[in-house]
Amino acid sequence: MENESASRIAHVLIEALPYIKRFKGKTLVIKYGGNAMTEEHLKHSFARDIVLLKLVGINPVVVHGGGPQIGKLLQRLGKSSHFVQGMRVTDAETMDVVEMVLGGLVNKEIVNLINQHGGAAVGLTGKDGDLVRAEKITVTQRSPETDEPEIIDLGHVGRVRSIDPGIVHTLVDGDFIPIIAPIGVGDDGFSYNINADLVAGKMAEVLQAEKLMLLTNTAGILDPNGQLLTGLSLSEVDDLIANGTISGGMIPKVNCATDALKGGVKSVHIIDGRIEHAVLLELLTDQGIGTLLMPSRSGAISSWV
Repeated sequence: MENESASRIAHVLIEALPYIKRFKGKTLVIKYGGNAMTEEHLKHSFARDIVLLKLVGINPVVVHGGGPQIGKLLQRLGKSSHFVQGMRVTDAETMDVVEMVLGGLVNKEIVNLINQHGGAAVGLTGKDGDLVRAEKITVTQRSPETDEPEIIDLGHVGRVRSIDPGIVHTLVDGDFIPIIAPIGVGDDGFSYNINADLVAGKMAEVLQAEKLMLLTNTAGILDPNGQLLTGLSLSEVDDLIANGTISGGMIPKVNCATDALKGGVKSVHIIDGRIEHAVLLELLTDQGIGTLLMPSRSGAISSWV
């Protein structure tokens, strides 16, 4: 029995070798969120994955979310959360809490975990080194009273206008692991809360990353029968959105993925962050665990026709 166990371990290590060789020296941008950053055993699993990647010569850059943590602190402070089209309306007081949670509590917890497991992580927000320039978002929706479009001011909610990756390159070249909170600054000098998927996608584009990995609370993209689609091209993704297979909250994530591919990122993985060591399983094993998106069909293998 012991020999069988040892043999399985050896097989896993041998299976990982060609992937390590292929991705050595390459940049991997990972959006970290969902259950993976709220459940204790998954937090430690993620931290160990990131440390191992760095030790074998791969350069991980982590962009994290923190919506549930923001909501909890707002609730403790007696401040209610209001959402429009899935985005938190963020007044100046709420933005103070967002910065405290994302740039402080959450960011430093991730840094600490990675450092505890032998890494050398450095925490940033998009304000550091002028990393992320933001522009304010407004949304338009129809008023139920008049059936006329109305413009809704979301406050300090923004989108990425530009990224200056200089500080990220400096950290990566110094063998550090950048951990980035999705807060940017506008030309008006105000801070803006930006969706972490969008920041991760744009960061991957600017860094010309080998891969973008989006950790979610689902297995990946599923077909109408609930089966995982393991590989998709851009044209197949468009078809799946058109026929309603990809819908709801998966659409913004997939749009982020397709934008990254069009911007030069080699491939995007949408994976289940509820699985321990999800990053290593997807990156360094033959089968993987999630959905791989690539620009063309030649690189994508679909499990569903």
